[in-house]
Amino acid sequence: MKTNRIKEIEEYILSNESVSLDSLCDVFKISKNTIRRDINEIEKKGSIKKVYGGVTAVVKDLIPFEERNIKNNYKKIAIAKAACEFVKDGDVIFIDSGTTTLNMVDFLKNRNDITILTNNLNVIVSALPYPNLNVICTGGSLIRKTNSFEVINTLSIFKDYNISKTFMAATGISIANGATNSSPLEYKLKKVIVEKSNELYLLVDSTKFDVSALMTYCELSEINHLVTDKKPPEKYMEFFEKNKIDVIISE
Repeated sequence: MKTNRIKEIEEYILSNESVSLDSLCDVFKISKNTIRRDINEIEKKGSIKKVYGGVTAVVKDLIPFEERNIKNNYKKIAIAKAACEFVKDGDVIFIDSGTTTLNMVDFLKNRNDITILTNNLNVIVSALPYPNLNVICTGGSLIRKTNSFEVINTLSIFKDYNISKTFMAATGISIANGATNSSPLEYKLKKVIVEKSNELYLLVDSTKFDVSALMTYCELSEINHLVTDKKPPEKYMEFFEKNKIDVIISE
């Protein structure tokens, strides 16, 4: 379908940051006239712009991690606490880079033999005092505005790990665009983690609903549990019920 193709083209451009028209024609097996029409539609959204011979992603400035961490912090702490109720002794978990997921470490410090995989510097530092929390870091180039690491080859790092539960953050969520993120540098890692996880938890406060950021890393139907601070709007509740997604409301 045309709609699906345009969405796939947009995600491909955002993932690769800059792409030639010839490459897009080869990848999607369509003519230059068709790809030009599709690009014109995508460009109206403001996520890409045309350059000579191709297109490039429009990357907006990210809000620094420390500034995001202050906003709605009491809600984020409550959500993190609720999410930690589902972590059992011996679990291997992934904690995503985010100001909500970061708070999980404080509620895991008394658990036994928890292995944390993460790409976030703050999660690593927070876990340092607790020998019962085994930490495996992705490594890579540090993205200073998100305090996370850009991983060059995500598949080679995670192919051997069986992740019991994954706790993901998002800049915004919507039924149409799913869970979205502002950083193209984190995009590929998030996609791989979603695919590798046995059980996927999405941690978002109520301000994130009906918000779409630059890139979609998973559809809402792919998550197993949503953890938030208050009951989502009715259209979301209907969607979650239809897709058998558990909704956890923090206290």
